[in-house]
Amino acid sequence: MSFYDQKTTEIPQTSMWAVISAAVFIIVCITRWVYSWYNPRCNGKLPPGSMGLPLVGESFQFFAPYTSHDLAPFIKTRLEKYGEIFKTSLVTWPVIVSTDPELNYFIFQQEGNLFQSWYPDTFTEIFGRQNPGSLHGFMHKYLKNMMLHLFGPESLKKMLTEVEQTARRKLQDWSFKDTVEMKNATESLIFGLTAKKLISYDSDNSTDDLKENFAAFIRGLISFPLNIPGTAYNKCVQGRKKAMKVLKDLLQERRQAPRKEQTDFFDYVLEELQKGESMLTEAIALDLMFVLLFASHETASTAITLAIKFLSDHPAVLQALTEEHETILRNRENPDSEVTWKEYKSMKFTFQVINETVRLANIVPGIFRKAMKDVQFKEYTIPAGWAVMVCPPAVHLNPEDYKDPLSFNPWRWDGKDLTGASKSFMAFGGGVRFCVGTDFTKVQMAVFLHCLVTKYKWKTIKGGDIVRTPGLQFPNGFHIQIREKDNASTKANNAPTTK
Repeated sequence: MSFYDQKTTEIPQTSMWAVISAAVFIIVCITRWVYSWYNPRCNGKLPPGSMGLPLVGESFQFFAPYTSHDLAPFIKTRLEKYGEIFKTSLVTWPVIVSTDPELNYFIFQQEGNLFQSWYPDTFTEIFGRQNPGSLHGFMHKYLKNMMLHLFGPESLKKMLTEVEQTARRKLQDWSFKDTVEMKNATESLIFGLTAKKLISYDSDNSTDDLKENFAAFIRGLISFPLNIPGTAYNKCVQGRKKAMKVLKDLLQERRQAPRKEQTDFFDYVLEELQKGESMLTEAIALDLMFVLLFASHETASTAITLAIKFLSDHPAVLQALTEEHETILRNRENPDSEVTWKEYKSMKFTFQVINETVRLANIVPGIFRKAMKDVQFKEYTIPAGWAVMVCPPAVHLNPEDYKDPLSFNPWRWDGKDLTGASKSFMAFGGGVRFCVGTDFTKVQMAVFLHCLVTKYKWKTIKGGDIVRTPGLQFPNGFHIQIREKDNASTKANNAPTTK
């Protein structure tokens, strides 16, 4: 064999050992990574639980649909297996899930100290990186004070008449139709009212269907974050882009032709932007308007639809609610006059119905925070950088706090606080991030119910089933027929019938 022949036979052997070495190195790295995934580092004792598959975690189980007001199977099975606090992984993030009322309260009270508001990157991409939920400290307080300009008591008092007039007009329109799908109908009602107060938007005279962009946004908000054409999440992202374009164009129009007086919240925001030392930026302002448009109409429309479904299924509740509002009419000098602030504040049973509705609705299935440092709670350690998900449904369906928790029973709220958050009620959040728009939502619900039960009766046509993914949806809608009451009808005729 020549020297040349010997040299050429040695080269493949060298290459083969290099490939083998590289493969072994990659396998070792992957093995160590997988091991670290299943055994996260912690300077203490992690809560029990499973991290699921690498990267994917337990995301598919979390987003799996179910069709009841009960706890999500994802939460229920792990609660029974691991207890009130457990670890998991969702969309690549390690998460501690809390169904413990004491830990939930502790997390809310330690906002800005041990924990801060946080949502996965996919949520931030949708809501905007400068949205109020992503800002902290003084900037969050600044935006909260801005929002109180719109949602504070004095503003709501002035808004009361407009809310009632809008509800009466819509109900009258619906009463001439054979059937009305309530989720879409109440979305249009609430969105029209909210968009008018925020940006003077008139859907009847606009070339941009802004509501439809939000509808696409809502369908994909709480879905598996797969951003490819055709998925709910992709439609959600596209819906945001279109809605943001409308808001940007509107901002540009207002700058070119400023108004002499404030006519809506956007005028107020624009004034803040033009102040020399204002902390507000255009990006923050646009994200703020986007979030307000979404949050203020989606929560209320879902809650109103579900409230009507509950009233349809519980005639005794409807009768008690109707009696409260008919009493208000009887106590007026003019029965046809508009709702006053004093009358609104007197609607005790109505607020009980609202609280019971949002307790069972659990429109927000999880409230996210991030640990800013290692946190000790009981025997467990929550590592710095880990996400924490407070689980309101587990609190709202706890049989220790709510007897027969899956039943719709507004009387359970008799004698209880109906205004704020507590360890056993967090439908509107808690701590310093308690929802600023809570009272706005309650005004819309209470006034709508007042207009509905005093002037109209209805019957269910079809639908009303729910699905959670984990957000609440009505896959087949909720179709009802609304008719104006006969003045001579008895109270017995007020009860809805189900077809």
